[in-house]
Amino acid sequence: MNWYALYTKPRWEQKVANELEKRDIKVYCPTITEVKQWSDRKKKVTSPLFKSYVFVYLEEKNRSQVFDVPGAVQYVFWLGKPAIIRQEEINTIKNWLEDDRVEAVEVSHLSPGDRLTIAEGSFKGKEGVVEQIGKKRLRLVLKDLGVVVNVRVSDVLS
Repeated sequence: MNWYALYTKPRWEQKVANELEKRDIKVYCPTITEVKQWSDRKKKVTSPLFKSYVFVYLEEKNRSQVFDVPGAVQYVFWLGKPAIIRQEEINTIKNWLEDDRVEAVEVSHLSPGDRLTIAEGSFKGKEGVVEQIGKKRLRLVLKDLGVVVNVRVSDVLS
């Protein structure tokens, strides 16, 4: 059995994940909780870490079962085959979300294109490339894992 990345319709990640779980398919949809600000209020909102993607764990012969679920579009392919996600990569994402310790990165002196090595937390020792720095968010590309991580700048600065 392997983990596969499944592409979903936009904003259908949690619906697809819930429906797959009902069908006894092991699924992982990593989520983050953010505080969103509107003109009249603030609200905590849970949103997927990877927009339009969920991870499914099943045997290769059963891969077509996911397409019975509304919102499931296609698998992510690599070199003409469905991309297999290693268990250690799933564990790294889970650990990172549980620990919530990305504070080892300091963005005050960084600019897009800079390379850095994370000193602490679940991603300790991983090298990343700064893709974008905004007022509230930092986008970091972790090439070893093949993922882009969005981090709140307020969480990173001490």
